[in-house]
Amino acid sequence: ISIIVHTLFFFSLVLQASVEASGEIALCKTGFPEDVYSAVLSKDVHEGQPLLNVKFSNCNGKRKVQYESSEPADFKVDEDGMVYAVRSFPLSSEHAKFLIYAQDKETQEKWQVAVKLSLKPALTEESVKEPPEVEEIVFPRQLSKHSGHLQRQKRDWVIPPINLPENSRGPFPQELVRIRSDRDKNLSLRYSVTGPGADQPPTGIFIINPISGQLSVTKPLDREQIARFHLRAHAVDINGNQVENPIDIVINVIDMNDNRPEFLHQVWNGTVPEGSKPGTYVMTVTAIDADDPNALNGMLRYRILSQAPSTPSPNMFTINNETGDIITVAAGLDREKVQQYTLIIQATDMEGNPTYGLSNTATAIITVTDVNDNPPEFTAMTFYGEVPENRVDVIVANLTVTDKDQPHTPAWNAVYRISGGDPTGRFAIQTDPNSNDGLVTVVKPIDFETNRMFVLTVAAENQVPLAKGIQHPPQSTATVSVTVIDVNENPYFAPNPKIIRQEEGLHAGTMLTTFTAQDPDRYMQQNIRYTKLSDPANWLKIDPVNGQITTIAVLDRESPNVKNNIYNATFLASDNGIPPMSGTGTLQIYLLDINDNAPQVLPQEAETCETPDPNSINITALDYDIDPNAGPFAFDLPLSPVTIKRNWTITRLNGDFAQLNLKIKFLEAGIYEVPIIITDSGNPPKSNISILRVKVCQCDSNGDCTDVDRIVGAGLGTGAIIAILLCIIILLILVLMFVVWMKRRDKERQAKQLLIDPEDDVRDNILKYDEEGGGEEDQDYDLSQLQQPDTVEPDAIKPVGIRRMDERPIHAEPQYPVRSAAPHPGDIGDFINEGLKAADNDPTAPPYDSLLVFDYEGSGSTAGSLSSLNSSSSGGEQDYDYLNDWGPRFKKLADMYGGGDD
Repeated sequence: ISIIVHTLFFFSLVLQASVEASGEIALCKTGFPEDVYSAVLSKDVHEGQPLLNVKFSNCNGKRKVQYESSEPADFKVDEDGMVYAVRSFPLSSEHAKFLIYAQDKETQEKWQVAVKLSLKPALTEESVKEPPEVEEIVFPRQLSKHSGHLQRQKRDWVIPPINLPENSRGPFPQELVRIRSDRDKNLSLRYSVTGPGADQPPTGIFIINPISGQLSVTKPLDREQIARFHLRAHAVDINGNQVENPIDIVINVIDMNDNRPEFLHQVWNGTVPEGSKPGTYVMTVTAIDADDPNALNGMLRYRILSQAPSTPSPNMFTINNETGDIITVAAGLDREKVQQYTLIIQATDMEGNPTYGLSNTATAIITVTDVNDNPPEFTAMTFYGEVPENRVDVIVANLTVTDKDQPHTPAWNAVYRISGGDPTGRFAIQTDPNSNDGLVTVVKPIDFETNRMFVLTVAAENQVPLAKGIQHPPQSTATVSVTVIDVNENPYFAPNPKIIRQEEGLHAGTMLTTFTAQDPDRYMQQNIRYTKLSDPANWLKIDPVNGQITTIAVLDRESPNVKNNIYNATFLASDNGIPPMSGTGTLQIYLLDINDNAPQVLPQEAETCETPDPNSINITALDYDIDPNAGPFAFDLPLSPVTIKRNWTITRLNGDFAQLNLKIKFLEAGIYEVPIIITDSGNPPKSNISILRVKVCQCDSNGDCTDVDRIVGAGLGTGAIIAILLCIIILLILVLMFVVWMKRRDKERQAKQLLIDPEDDVRDNILKYDEEGGGEEDQDYDLSQLQQPDTVEPDAIKPVGIRRMDERPIHAEPQYPVRSAAPHPGDIGDFINEGLKAADNDPTAPPYDSLLVFDYEGSGSTAGSLSSLNSSSSGGEQDYDYLNDWGPRFKKLADMYGGGDD
């Protein structure tokens, strides 16, 4: 019976299950189960953001469905039906509704469903305080048919994002959602979450109850740090085996208005030209808000709170409340009245809502820049000045102008020009860069006798033209009255230089010309006197009153003071003005040549062979006159002495040259003086007998002299002899000075040798010790007398005739020589010798040193008497070899006393 009961119970369960399965199959319909899918989103949609999941019923499980969106540029659908955003965009009405298509890849059957997106309202703090109901998220399954039976098959599922406001006040942990698997009825499951905020930094923000699946947040969130969390929920059995596929949980942090706007700069600087029209752009101020810029919390609005100063209008500027651009809205910007405006700018979020928005302020400083809207204006209609005549680069007048524009700008800098009254361009106007004054300056000399006064018309304008629309004239004009002051000017010769032509040879007292000067000062009664300033040959004199020039010597064209036949003399003309002035003039005398110089033979020395062949002597003539008083010349030999024409013959080659030859076959070698008569071509002609010194010598086959002596060596001129004598005298003086120097040097060396023994010269090793005297070898004294003195005893208590040998005897004091205050170095040796002789004859002097006096230091020295070093009684008893171990200072003593018998 029990078996039957169990069998019937089993069949009833099977029947019940089959009835339920057939009911499910009968109710399944392929397609979208919903007509419209809705999703609530924030205003800002991000690329790749999952929006919602559209469920498609695939009853037989064999259909392969492909999804498409009616807005493929904005939305896409994955194979599991999850809708994602293709790009980032703010949610608006044009994106609020679109269609999703599902198409069977085999049968091409097509289904569609509508998707509606709505904007989530902004959360307030009051709404956040209300505890929301905890949503339950179940790991879903889908129906499939396998081996003729219906069973559930797991698949991934992305749930809509969880929106969590930032800065929540708790209490914490705050429950968000509960994650559950429908298999928790049969199995003991454990739930966990992974991702940033859970098990990855920042860790511990989200926790999950592993048994109940309750997901909670542990502390307030800050959207400005992390705006979204992407977690994955897992479900495993107690053995750690995965039971469900992980599901994605997206937690969006909802922005709260917890940040004030912040300006990029606290002080903004801008400029605007004066006179700008309304609507002129000035500057842009920018503020940022850390809150969501696409939400009301981050939407800023700008406005101007105050303007200082408020002239000429309290609303000179306006600001674009969204962009922060500041522009002018009123006319009347004048830099000369207001140079700078200060605006207080306020930025408020919540689109400028004064009730709920947060605000911050900044300062905008607008500087009104200058434009040339004010021309320069002269401070006076007429300016006055004066200038001495013949002066240049002198400031005559100072023109002053006023300009209201900004100083030291092109709109303020003045440019002056002379528009009338100066046709010859004698004046110029320069601008002082510091004061902007016009400096009227003389650039060309002015003659008082020609112009006594100038009236100039001047104009002043700016470096840049006036701005458009200015009603003032572009320039200002004034007059300048310049008075010329008469001064004493220099007299001047005219013409200068003055050229006259005269024959040379004029006798003294001949009047040449009158050379006078003129005084340009026509309005001054002055006298001019003349003096000679330069007369190189002292040939002329000038009359101081009338300027008449007369010769005082014979004029000679051949004088070295005449250059190119012209003789220059300079004269000075001086007036009696205050102060007296003077001028110079040059007289040039062109001297005409006369035949006053006889020709001379050239060269004056020559050589030839003893025989007529093979050479001859070519000669010419030198005449200081010029044509026609010079060449051609006539050459001849005199009649006496008769040996001249007997031995020599002369042949004229041309007008300037002749040839002298031996007439006899042989002439003995020697020096011969041959007179030659030379006559020039002057009118009348002038003749002269010149001596030609001819050396007759023995010649070789080439016609060259073989004698060693030359004509030049035959005699010396006076200058050469004087030079030789001077050289000999200088050489003798040098030798004499050297001998005197050597004698003085020897004398000084002898004096030094008296002071320092060459054997004791220690300059190679300079060591300084507290020594009070020289060594024993410095003097030729008997060292046996060197004893240690006893205590000084009065002479009265000593017996007569009993005295020690080192005791000072009682005698009269000898007279030692006195050294002069400034002795000659050569007298040092004589002084020492005299002192030595006086000490030798002084019975009271110590025997060991006659040049140094030492203080007595008492008796009883432990060293004993130094006289024992040379004592005949004790010298042989002591061994002085230890002195060799005492160093170089005792080497002398070691050589003297430690050397044995030697």
